[in-house]
Amino acid sequence: MLKATVTGERQAAVVTVPDPTPKENWVVVKVHTAPMCTEYKTYVAGRPADQLGHEAAGEVVAVAQPGRVKVGDRVVVMPTNACGKCALCLAGDYIHCERNPDFAAFHGTRDGSATYNQYLLKPDHLLVPIPDGISYDHGSLACCGLGPTFGAMQLMNVNANDTLLISGLGPVGLGGVINGVHRNARVIGVESNPWRAQLALTLGAEAVVDPTSPDALAQLRDLTGGKGIDKAIDCSGVVAAHRLCIDAARRKGQVAFVGECSDETSLRISPDMIRKGLTLIGSWHYNMKDTPTMMALVAKVGPQLDKFVTQRFPLTQVQDAWTLQLTGKSAKILLKPWETSS
Repeated sequence: MLKATVTGERQAAVVTVPDPTPKENWVVVKVHTAPMCTEYKTYVAGRPADQLGHEAAGEVVAVAQPGRVKVGDRVVVMPTNACGKCALCLAGDYIHCERNPDFAAFHGTRDGSATYNQYLLKPDHLLVPIPDGISYDHGSLACCGLGPTFGAMQLMNVNANDTLLISGLGPVGLGGVINGVHRNARVIGVESNPWRAQLALTLGAEAVVDPTSPDALAQLRDLTGGKGIDKAIDCSGVVAAHRLCIDAARRKGQVAFVGECSDETSLRISPDMIRKGLTLIGSWHYNMKDTPTMMALVAKVGPQLDKFVTQRFPLTQVQDAWTLQLTGKSAKILLKPWETSS
């Protein structure tokens, strides 16, 4: 099979490796669509990498034993792996599993562990059926396109009574705009990139505030009549955005964090938590019990997803796709491992 690799700083290659084989409850999925996420950071840094990508949709083409899926099933491939047996997995919170299997030790290779490939291996309990009428492209967005903010909104019960702030309108945040509009919330975005800000408005955001403006917080206050935001989701992973969400939230408001961040964000226990009564939430992915709701959402917002997916590239043109991502003038980009031209 073909797979994408990073060979150096802003250098990529597509190489051929053996096709994977199924083993026990691990099945082979032919990847029809692999959405792109933050792998461009590895490409820019030039860190050699040959296992790229963590979201996909495709077709089951080989199984080793009877199980939850069969050959021919169309499936969404959930991110990461998990044991499927611990309390967290059984409760549907597999994303927090602390007993992740050692892929290389179990399969004798790392090939097939990622999604920028023509085939991959996945435990059958992490494959979600794609309902009839939903394409592979749309189904693949049930991962990091819509998933992170969907999970946060489930936890916060975002609804039509809420003013929802989404900071960071990259692909995850733009997916959040779609989620929030679908729930009939009043959506306000925070983004400095004009191209993405305009797309957010096209997707249904009521307003977008530039966080580099010195009166950004005042603008958010004005947009809520001085009360503050009901619920906020940070998708940027930027410390300044964390503080803006916390400061913009109303008393007894809720703030969820889905953007990865290794830096330290200051939290003032008395004014932020005790006096203001905020609820802060960390959300990585959604609970597996919510997959029917997610797939119903995907089915309903197809026209919005067509605006959200701004480009498609064959796997062999992955370097061109990364180059485009770096311009900031794209939303969700999809790789098509079996196509030969864009």
